[in-house]
Amino acid sequence: MQFGRVISKLEQMLESPLPGRKGQITMAPLPVNEERFAQQMRKGFRKGAVLMLFYPDSSGNCYVPFIKRPTYEGVHSGQIAFPGGKMEESDGDLAKTALRESEEEIGIDSAKVTLLGRMSDLYIPPSNFMVSPYLGFLSEQPKFHPDPLEVERIINCPMNTLLDKNIRKTGIINTNGGYKIEAPYFDIESELVWGATAMMLGEFTYMWESQDF
Repeated sequence: MQFGRVISKLEQMLESPLPGRKGQITMAPLPVNEERFAQQMRKGFRKGAVLMLFYPDSSGNCYVPFIKRPTYEGVHSGQIAFPGGKMEESDGDLAKTALRESEEEIGIDSAKVTLLGRMSDLYIPPSNFMVSPYLGFLSEQPKFHPDPLEVERIINCPMNTLLDKNIRKTGIINTNGGYKIEAPYFDIESELVWGATAMMLGEFTYMWESQDF
């Protein structure tokens, strides 16, 4: 899918009200219980932000990068995610957090990113984070420089693949807590994109598919 066409559609898409939970729960772990979002929210949650970044390749096709977290002692070890992280006081706002963390993790020039808007906040119970997903784009193909301490690999996903309903599957996930859950996921380059990232993508694809372009 051509980059310019994608950006035009995104601008139009973000003019409509966000679907929020209606979109997020399409990719939520099973069984889906909408009330659990509020019930599981703990006091003193931390704020964070991620960036869903769009960019063209040399042929003008649109791509979105994901990162694979390294293996470490933590709840998100080895998972696929958007670049992003915890808000620092010096950031001032969450948009700055998304840009700063993306620059630190994948080495892009955040000053060249144009932010289009944001999707609905999503609470992540295991890490007690409220995460704000931002959408932005680079007009040229970036040269990524991943931080080896934060990123095991970068997955450059074509927009056509991301929107392909055939990569949306459901299966048994082995969690880092040592137990198994049934959950929907996106199968991208043989990696399971599930959990919070899949729920953000669930809202994104819900919005995309709901628009009459």
